[in-house]
Amino acid sequence: MNEPAPIRSRDNPLLKRLRVLAQDNTAYRKQGQVWLEGDHLCRALMARQHLPSIAVFAESAWASADPALKHAAPKTHTVPDALMAGISGLESPAGMGFVWDLPSDLGVKTGVPTVVLDRLQDAGNVGSILRSAAAMGFAQVLAIKGTAALWSPKVLRAGMGAHFALRLVEGLAAEDLTTLNLPLLVTSSHEGEWLHETCLPCPCAWVMGHEGQGVGDAVAALATRSVRIIQPGGEESLNVAAAAAICLHASACAAQGIA
Repeated sequence: MNEPAPIRSRDNPLLKRLRVLAQDNTAYRKQGQVWLEGDHLCRALMARQHLPSIAVFAESAWASADPALKHAAPKTHTVPDALMAGISGLESPAGMGFVWDLPSDLGVKTGVPTVVLDRLQDAGNVGSILRSAAAMGFAQVLAIKGTAALWSPKVLRAGMGAHFALRLVEGLAAEDLTTLNLPLLVTSSHEGEWLHETCLPCPCAWVMGHEGQGVGDAVAALATRSVRIIQPGGEESLNVAAAAAICLHASACAAQGIA
């Protein structure tokens, strides 16, 4: 590996681009790239057999960095710590990060276990559901238009690397779900079959709805089944990320033949 190329000007074009990627929720859509800040996300990318196009290290972090991270990208740069902190959207900036080129031309894949996000707004909820989807063996997450940007910095951090295990498609309309050719299960806090009593189809597509409004009418009209979770404690509803984890775990158990 060649020695990293130093960058020392705040006005360097790469640093300007990274600041936008790190701090603008939808900049990735125009640039076709994401900024992965910190050791954990960078290692998660490589663990899924993906490689970055650019690696950037703070000068103070370079000497002690893992050689695997140093050698990961065809282009590597070091920057003064103050400039690295200027890129970051975090209170405690990381010492390194990767630029990764997003997969292009992804469409809805038929017949694979899927989670549908119907206009979810909270980045933490979206990232948490991506983690649960990846952990429970779901291969695809589809976002109806109006859902928080899937590759935004906050969702990336909340996802903790789950993004790289999933096929992610966003900006969809309800009618796009018809190409899934899967039973579509919608969640409800007040109607439908009890999750613990129903026989879940495998594979299937679970729909998680807006935090306040639930699943929209257009998506609900396509549903094969409505399912609810028993709540003996009497709360009005569950947080959507918690509900998703419960439902996806139930599907994972059904797929493994676990009662």
